[in-house]
Amino acid sequence: MDFALTDDEKAFRAKVRDFAENEVRPIVPKLEKTEEFHWETVKKMAAMGLFGLIFPKKYGGVELGYIYYAIAVEELSRICGSHGITVASHNSLCSNHIYLTGTEEQKQKYLVPLAKGEILGAWGLTEPGAGSDAGGTQTTAVLDGDEWVINGAKQFITQGSVCGVAVVIASTDKSKKHRGISAFIIEKDTPGFRAGQKEHKLGLKVSDTHELIMDNCRVPKENLLGELNMAFRDTMRVLDGGRISIGAMALGLAQGALDESLKYVKERKQFGKPIGKFQAIQWQLADMATEIEAARLLIYRAAFIANKKTERFTKESAMAKLYASEVGMRAARKAVQILGGIGYTKRAIVERIMRDVKLCEIGEGTSEIQRLVISRQLDI
Repeated sequence: MDFALTDDEKAFRAKVRDFAENEVRPIVPKLEKTEEFHWETVKKMAAMGLFGLIFPKKYGGVELGYIYYAIAVEELSRICGSHGITVASHNSLCSNHIYLTGTEEQKQKYLVPLAKGEILGAWGLTEPGAGSDAGGTQTTAVLDGDEWVINGAKQFITQGSVCGVAVVIASTDKSKKHRGISAFIIEKDTPGFRAGQKEHKLGLKVSDTHELIMDNCRVPKENLLGELNMAFRDTMRVLDGGRISIGAMALGLAQGALDESLKYVKERKQFGKPIGKFQAIQWQLADMATEIEAARLLIYRAAFIANKKTERFTKESAMAKLYASEVGMRAARKAVQILGGIGYTKRAIVERIMRDVKLCEIGEGTSEIQRLVISRQLDI
């Protein structure tokens, strides 16, 4: 068993870290105040191939796989969770759904520009009454001649107002509940399709999050994505990959919390010496570092299995996401405690980390859902 990154993977990590430190870190404080989506850095990330990491070159990707993907999301999130989730959601959700279930024509038309980062993708599953319970989907799609007529609304949609294309889940047979939902590709300028209200969130303020509204939105019959009434099965496959990226996002935020804590304990003095010399502080840092390394191994293990493309990695991705997200939250709380009063103010980065990382315990399946997924994979 070899736990070391290859030289190419180390070089890639250094490249993304340099970008995050020099291009992202300086602009985050201002963007946090304005809650502005930053197209300039998005375009630079596209030029680096970060929006096509897991896709074949023939579809516009760079074909580097899930290890590189986890590294990229971790390094971006270490500096800014919002940039991390933009890359994570774009690769894992809309784009990957098209890659996994789309026709060759759909992949050429939509996946190629998505993987190149020419447009961003959104993925519409969650509704006011349908989150963990996808079978509660109220958005409907009815076939009318050669078009599907879609009506309904989605909420908490990442890239909702800035996407060029969206994949939306809708009920096509309500009598079958979760066995009667289907997926559809909707282009941004389709009549009847628009972004609704902007969500003003606790954290991840630089990430675009909006409602998606479909009001007699008509899409061509050929924009059905995957088999009719089989979207529930397909979304579970999509979420397997997505959970690796959310785990990597939590990992990066946790590492950022540890980095800030280590820097602070060397500078802050009490009772005549740096607070890092006190055992109470040292033990907190030791716990943070140990849990972060354990989370990293779980994430890389899930990514390794995903790269093989020979077996499902449902349990491994759920474990990685569950553990990393809760480690991230614990690390953030410890960091705020270590920094004390400063940690509770917006003068400290750890305050933002604590707000950002909370989403990792909720998005792409709550911690409670992850435990349900894992338990179903056990021989009980």
